[in-house]
Amino acid sequence: MTKLVFTNGCFDILHAGHIRLLEFAKQQGDVLIVGLNSDASVRRLKGDGRPVVPEEDRAAVLKALWCVDDVEIFSYDKPLELIDRLHPGVYVKGPECRDKQDGAEFCLVRALGGEIVIPDWPVEVSTTDLLKQSAACQTKSESHACACGTRVVVRTSTTSTVSEE
Repeated sequence: MTKLVFTNGCFDILHAGHIRLLEFAKQQGDVLIVGLNSDASVRRLKGDGRPVVPEEDRAAVLKALWCVDDVEIFSYDKPLELIDRLHPGVYVKGPECRDKQDGAEFCLVRALGGEIVIPDWPVEVSTTDLLKQSAACQTKSESHACACGTRVVVRTSTTSTVSEE
């Protein structure tokens, strides 16, 4: 019998933490379905200015990964209807959810006879943190020091300079 694995998230700017989680999720069974929050859902969960990447583009990137068998976009904040329809044998969430296992989606998976799997590694990176770092590095003057990298590009309306630090 095929073991269906399900995970979900915004996957707004795909980073190494996402890839590691998706590869881990695939190892838990035979078929990995990723539930992807719609643009409207991401805006409700993360606030104005999100998502950075539109849902169709996020879905295309996820579908291109070797470990992802299918992507389903959902418009509500929690994937309850999707979980109820798919009946996953395994529900994988990231380490940031380790202390949040009393949520409705966890209860539903358990009620359907599924298993909850959360990796034991620490939270390494988040899209929100990456966006904050990026915003801190955007500069309008050469005197601003960028804390997250060694290459600083300063742009004005007519010129661009690159400084290697």
